Amino acid sequence: MKKINLLRITVFLIFIGRAWQHLFWDAPYRSFFWDEALLQPIVEGWFHTSWTSYVTSPKTDAFIQGVIIGNGVLYLLAAIITLFINEKNKWLLKTPIYLGGVSLIFLAFLLTKEKFYHVAQFFEHSIQFGTPFVFLYSLRENFSKQRLVLVLKILIAITFFSHGLYAFGAYPVPGKFVDMVIGILGCTESFAITFLYIAGILDFILAILLFVPRADRYALIYAIIWGLLTALARIFANFYIDFPLQSLHQYLYEVIYRLPHGLVPLVVLLKMKNYKEVIFSN
Repeated sequence: MKKINLLRITVFLIFIGRAWQHLFWDAPYRSFFWDEALLQPIVEGWFHTSWTSYVTSPKTDAFIQGVIIGNGVLYLLAAIITLFINEKNKWLLKTPIYLGGVSLIFLAFLLTKEKFYHVAQFFEHSIQFGTPFVFLYSLRENFSKQRLVLVLKILIAITFFSHGLYAFGAYPVPGKFVDMVIGILGCTESFAITFLYIAGILDFILAILLFVPRADRYALIYAIIWGLLTALARIFANFYIDFPLQSLHQYLYEVIYRLPHGLVPLVVLLKMKNYKEVIFSN
């Protein structure tokens, strides 16, 4: 039960972090609704409105903002329900969690669209959009623990491998990655780039070792530590003592929805330990 509770808390953090983002800040829905190549034929053909009028209309902006707020409400509802859903009431309460998971997949697509359709950008969010569905699966009466662990390992491997592609330099290294390393370690830019390069290589190794017997435990321990550190780095690198509350409000939600990058490996590690206890007890 404790391990299921940890998975529950993980899903709650994903949803509440995204709810915070959507209700108080912004999300990249304009990259979809202002995509001229995609929507101009619909806007001008179906609604008989010029593209210029559409993108400059206050009603369009209000609609997009409404979509963002609406998704924020969905995430908030899913977060609350995650705390109370169980095997008996899942048939009644599972829909918001399911819809929230689908919305997270679409959000990952929008973030990928903003990054010129870098495939790694989409799969970097695998833990975030995949864990809610794993949680719903765990509520089944006869769910397979082995299958649950395998799926979570796959989500971890894809997330860390995709993150490693950016740190390694397979894609342009994000400036915010470099700035965070410099801000936290107080190092030079060249050292920060080298540090990220090594971190990327370790992410690749981790993705392989997760599926190697005996070595997987150590890969999970590394994933727990690195996942939590990269999440907490968002607030450490952007916290200003002169504006403490503003700093927390602006960046803490990024920490919250990334904490599962360290918590999901912890769930897997605890479940693997449980397997060993069952084997030896038999």
